[in-house]
Amino acid sequence: MNQSLKQQFYQLTPDAVLNAIDDLGFRTTGEYIQLNSYENRVFQIELEPEFDNPIDDKWVIAKFYRPLRWSESSLLEEHMFLQELELAGVPVINTLEIEGKTLFTSNHIHYCLYKKGLGRIVDELLPRHLEQVGERLAQIHNVGESGKAHHRNIFYPTHMAKPFLNKIKQHASPEVWSRYEAAAGEIFNYMEDMLDPNDFIRIHGDCHRGNLLLQDLKDEPTKFFFIDFDDFGMGPVEQDFWMLLSDAPRRSKDDIEALLTGYNKLRDCDFLDVELMEALRGFRIVHYAGWIAQRWDDPTFPQLFPQFHDYNYWASEVEQLEQIAWSL
Repeated sequence: MNQSLKQQFYQLTPDAVLNAIDDLGFRTTGEYIQLNSYENRVFQIELEPEFDNPIDDKWVIAKFYRPLRWSESSLLEEHMFLQELELAGVPVINTLEIEGKTLFTSNHIHYCLYKKGLGRIVDELLPRHLEQVGERLAQIHNVGESGKAHHRNIFYPTHMAKPFLNKIKQHASPEVWSRYEAAAGEIFNYMEDMLDPNDFIRIHGDCHRGNLLLQDLKDEPTKFFFIDFDDFGMGPVEQDFWMLLSDAPRRSKDDIEALLTGYNKLRDCDFLDVELMEALRGFRIVHYAGWIAQRWDDPTFPQLFPQFHDYNYWASEVEQLEQIAWSL
């Protein structure tokens, strides 16, 4: 059953997608665009303008979740967090509720819907931008601190990195594996010494610049907002900081201070622990490699990551991990 469900997801057809949307009371035109997403399948779907659709819009966004990754409870926790953020006045693109539900199932594959969000990615975050982004991040963390996620990822080595090492070893170049494993071990040990999962709060988890949009609307103030809470879970707030400042050790002091200035308007943060952020970057490198290894049976992944079995790829990964481990 598991393998057939995976194949069904890999070969998700336009008819299957459009029928699932129509089953919820929409009338689709048949036109749709598949959007970029490695993990899930996301589609922008056009709606018939003269039909009484559940939303008054030309488009709806449908996200079909990769099977066997999340439980129903964990998906609902993501939706509930978005609802909490929206109720707290944090600008987010919330899931659509149809007849009291936000999570739906078609042929055993879970999916949800969103309105199409309007915004653009900013190529360069200037200090004045970073101050606004800091405020937005503080809002998310304030809501995150008000509750717990019981079915989501925990940003800690024993949950999201160590379990992947055996899988990674099957793909890594044997010439550098011992170095890779040793450097990863040093990073994990540092994190376990520095972090207590009992102190974790709900965080975005993947708030890199590609998931940060700027909205410019006529007669309204410009605002930043985060999208794609697919990796939201329990973790240290530094995880969200380093993702925004992925080159934090090389960024100017003014940039980091601008981010903290905005953040401290709504939530206290005395300083950014650069060493911990570097350790989290190493943790991410290992987790990312494990994610690719886990997804290798998806036909798109060998095409997306053709270098994954090359010696040069793994030599570069090892060098990054060793530099991080030596800096701690």
